[in-house]
Amino acid sequence: MSLIFAAKLYNMTNRTFTMIKPDATEKGNTGGILQMINKAGFRIVAMKMTHLSKEKAGEFYAVHKERPFYGELVEFMSRGPITAAILEKENAVEDFRKLIGATNPANAEEGTIRKAYATSIGENAVHGSDSNENAAIEGDFFFSKLEQF
Repeated sequence: MSLIFAAKLYNMTNRTFTMIKPDATEKGNTGGILQMINKAGFRIVAMKMTHLSKEKAGEFYAVHKERPFYGELVEFMSRGPITAAILEKENAVEDFRKLIGATNPANAEEGTIRKAYATSIGENAVHGSDSNENAAIEGDFFFSKLEQF
């Protein structure tokens, strides 16, 4: 295995992807969420604010196309700006999933992003990748390699 390949593999398993969703952006919670991410030891290696079209939101969530909530999800994710970011930390995916908390904020632990900022299962403030593979796919959806540091 080459050193360059090993370094890329290492970085991939220590990176995750997140989106601060439209509900949190509308309420002015982007800064507070980013502060929680920084305090938890994550390094932001790519970040941008953008507004997803319905087409782009549908493309991002295509894995859920056959699920009953797909249309509502696409509408929600395209209703306003989001902040997309790639985060780096050892054990990034698992640690970030702990930091964001349960999808339902009523079940989220104190000190988690969703406990602090989410209002419902549907408007749960933030997305976090569920695997190393999805983190790489989702990060590459939003960022070119030139935008990842």
